[in-house]
Amino acid sequence: MVEGKIVYQGKTKKGRQVIIRYPKTDDTQRLLDYINTLSKEKTFIRFQGEQLTLAEEKKYLEDFIEKIRKNKAVKLLVFDEFKLIGVADINLMEKVESHVGIFGITVAKGFRGEGIGKLLMRLTIEEAKINIIGLKIITLGCFANNKLAYQIYKKSGFVEFGRLPRGISHKGQYVDYINMFKNI
Repeated sequence: MVEGKIVYQGKTKKGRQVIIRYPKTDDTQRLLDYINTLSKEKTFIRFQGEQLTLAEEKKYLEDFIEKIRKNKAVKLLVFDEFKLIGVADINLMEKVESHVGIFGITVAKGFRGEGIGKLLMRLTIEEAKINIIGLKIITLGCFANNKLAYQIYKKSGFVEFGRLPRGISHKGQYVDYINMFKNI
């Protein structure tokens, strides 16, 4: 993998020009600002207000880039000009689960509803099929109150295989945590 390799340049449904590419080591500050903003928003992610430090994000990115180099992960970043507006990845599990990749995706507030998430998911899965050695199954977790994401995942071929009742604490409420998978 070449750091910063561009996999897509084009327009969203609303005509916004975007670039989708692999991460570079100098993306640390952009990624830190991005995840901390999403965390403050308390959107449908595991972070619910917590703030990461630059050192934590730097270590995370270095480790992830190493996994990409070893063909054990894919991570794509979406940029509008120089602003990071979306991130998706597939991270291969280990040992007896080394054929299973975990999918995650986020799109920044103000950029949702433009087809960025669907495009990003499609490209991330395509890159994973090519680059992640041994990948057979992709799994993901979805907050049950994120009905739009759930429908998009279903339309993309993901199938629900389990639900943990009240498995997520989101904005002061307990909601079900839905597990989904897709065979590759």
